[in-house]
Formats: sequence, C-alpha cells, structure tokens
Amino acid sequence: MVNLDLASAEVRERRLRSVISYNGTAKDLAEKSKTKSLSIEERSFGQCSDCSQTCAQVLSYVVREVAVIEHSPIGCSAPAASQLIVNVANKARGQKPQSVNVLSTNLTEKDTVYGGIEKLNETAREAKRRFNPKAIFVQSSCASGIIGDDIETATDNLQKELGIPVIPIFCEGFKSRIWSTGFDAVFHGVLRKIVTNTGKKQPDLVTVFNFEGSDTFSPLLAPLGLRVNYVMPLAEIEQLKQLSEAACTAHICETLATYPAKALEQYYGVPEVKAPPPFGIKWTDEWLREVAKLTGKTDLVEDYISREHKRVEEPLKAIREKLKGKRLYIFAGDSYAHSIANMLIDLGLDLIGVTTLHHDQITDGGHEVTNSLLNLVKGHGNVENFSVCNKQPYQVYKILQKLKPDIMIVRHMNMAVLGAKLGIPSMNDGDVNISAGYDGLLRLGERLYQATKAQKLYRNVARHFITPYSDWWLAQENPFYFEGGAK
Repeated sequence: MVNLDLASAEVRERRLRSVISYNGTAKDLAEKSKTKSLSIEERSFGQCSDCSQTCAQVLSYVVREVAVIEHSPIGCSAPAASQLIVNVANKARGQKPQSVNVLSTNLTEKDTVYGGIEKLNETAREAKRRFNPKAIFVQSSCASGIIGDDIETATDNLQKELGIPVIPIFCEGFKSRIWSTGFDAVFHGVLRKIVTNTGKKQPDLVTVFNFEGSDTFSPLLAPLGLRVNYVMPLAEIEQLKQLSEAACTAHICETLATYPAKALEQYYGVPEVKAPPPFGIKWTDEWLREVAKLTGKTDLVEDYISREHKRVEEPLKAIREKLKGKRLYIFAGDSYAHSIANMLIDLGLDLIGVTTLHHDQITDGGHEVTNSLLNLVKGHGNVENFSVCNKQPYQVYKILQKLKPDIMIVRHMNMAVLGAKLGIPSMNDGDVNISAGYDGLLRLGERLYQATKAQKLYRNVARHFITPYSDWWLAQENPFYFEGGAK
C-alpha cells in the first residue's frame, strides 16, 4: 500500500526488498525473488556509485514551469549542468524550448551547526522572484537530513506565503543504497501536493511515465483513438494535475513508475496497465491489448495488431539476417535491461549476458504480469550470465573480459566507454522511447547494425588503452570477489 499521509516514500530496501549485488542466472534470480530470499550484501570495496538525490533531479529538473531548490551543499547541484541539453529532447518531441531553473541553498559547515531553514526560506523567495514558477520542488540532501532541518514545516509555510505549491522531496542519499528510491521520492511529493481529484475523467487519455524520450507513444496509440500524457520530464504542471483524470496509467519500466501507478489506482481509481512494457513484438501486443481493454477499444486492437505484424515482417527478417551470429551483452537499469533483452531475442541475437544496476525482488502492486524479469524468463527461457552491480567499473571490466561480446548495450551515459576500452562496439540506448513498439524494434536492430560497422574504431581505441587495474585484480576469476565481506 502507498501511504500519502507520510511525508516521504518508504525506501526500496524495505518496500521492495531491493538488492544491488547478485551473480548467477536470470531464472535463479526470478525464483529467489518470489520468496524475497535475497539480501543486500556488504561490499568491502566500492569504486563509485550514484545516489537517490541524483535520480530525484533527473525527474524534477526538467518539469516545465517549476523551480528546484537543492537544500544542500553546492556540489549536490552539479547534475544541473547535465540537464542543459533538455532542449534536444524537446526538439525530438516537437515541443518548445524550456529553461532549467535550479538554485542551491549552499549549505556550509556553519549551517550544519546552526541549521539551514532560513537559507531555505530566502532561496525559495528568490526562486519565486527570479523564475515566477507555478511550483517549487525542495529536495533534501544528506547534509540537511543529518542536521534534521524541518523541511516539511518550512515548505508548508512557504506555500502559504508564496501562493504556489512548494513540494518537499525527501531524497537523502544515505537513506537508501538503491538510487531509484529518488524516483519514488519525487512521485510521492507530486502525488501529495499537485495531483488532485478534479472529478473529471478523460476516457481517451493514457498516462505514460517516461524520461526525456521522443514522441513515439502517440503514433503507437493513435490508431486506437487515444492520446498520451507524457510525465514527468518536459511536462507542465497542468499535465501532472491531470494524472487523476486518465483512463489508465502506463510506464516504460517498472523501476521508474510502478510506485505512482499503484498510488493513482489506490487513491483515484486510475487502473495501471498490467502488462509488460511495449518492447518487442509479443510484449507490445500484450500491452496494446491491455490498454484497449481499459479504454474500451477492444474492437479495434486485434485488427491493428495484425496489420502491424504484417507491416514489420519483412523488415524484421532483413535486420535479423544482418545481425545473424552477433553476441550481445547488456548493462542497464533493472527493468529496462529486461526489456532490451526481450528485444534482442526478438531480433534473433545471441544474448550472452545481462547486468542490471539493481534488482527489485517484487514490484509495487505485486503483479507478476508487470514483472519484466519474470516475463523475460517465461517467454524466452534462462539467461545464463545474469548479474546485478551498481555501476562498479572494476566488476564490469572483468565481466566483459570473460564474456567477450561482439556488441555492448548500455542505458546510461559514461558507461559505454567501459566496452570501448576493450575494443567492444558499445551503444548507449539513451532515448528509451524510440525503442518502444513495433517500429522501435526495427530501429534498435538498425542501430545495432550500424554499431557493428565501427569495429575498427573500437579496436584502435583498445590498442591505446592502459588499464588502471592491478595484475592481481586482472588475474582474479570472480568479478564479485569483494561482495559479501570478502577480504
């Protein structure tokens, strides 16, 4: 159950029994997850990681018409610079340019002693003066959380003073090792402070929770006479308010948005699309059928699916022939890695390994039909080399050394370089939306084919790469040597 009476969302370790380390097979992981028997292992060495505040920033920075306040030291606002490319995404979706409005309270050592609430109040007033936003997100940090600043009361008072929603987002990095908890923190704040029961329903409106992707869901649903409400990045405040009015709620992956989907169903009666995400032929079929059922379009969907199968049949055969014999490895976020795996199998490729950044043993709502790992195993069988690793380059380096894939697919910037240094063509699937639906499968296949043409470039890169790792580590067979307290 989602409890919006609480100030913050329950962290994933407790709510979903999430883990950041595993080494085995997809089938074994799926079976152990059914009984929630996996536990978070201690790591005696860690090279790097992200935090939940970063994931909160990914969603909140690029909502239109808002300002974001980081109640933190200035360094926690560094990710704002990476969001300055937001208008590339706006152009891809055919939307107007927007600004990224971020301020920091710039907590100092003195503030950690005397408190930073007055700084927060001053920063909020400055945000209102400078940006005139329709809402303000106030994100907590490790520093503000440790000193115990009462952000909840402060934002309530600021909301009365400024006359706009001032939404606390509790995303302190130390609270959870699962950085996706930051997604939940933002959605929790939006559901508490922005979404309202308007009493209206729009029977042709489908909410799609996604990132900054292209507008590919509109043409996917248009033949059924349906419209798409994309949230949260690039959305306006009015679009967030309308979440309670949609006919149903869908998402590109369970990692991102089963939490708000569960809350919208629980509090506003908006049903979640209980189907795997629309990546690959069969999953797209199932997703469309479920959307059609929830929107009263079942009379249209089977003919639509049949037409699409015939349309992509020949192009799909051609792409499969181009990629025949290629061995691929995936390094991506939890659910989306499963979706990519499903598409690769549809493309006839040899999937030799998958590493996800974390793993939720259950999903919000607990529906097996929305569990992408279970769907992958049920539909395609086992993946022998399956692991979970929270972005530890020293581990991924060893995995790549062992598997030696022809192509590597990643889902985050700065990770493709791990494959490039070993001479492996590496593709960052940054715009998730373009891989959705029937055309998305064709696009993914073509992009993979283009990546294979760059083999000579990657070999040249590998020739000049000097590994930073010791001979001792390079000689170790087990990439997970430091897991479980190993010394």
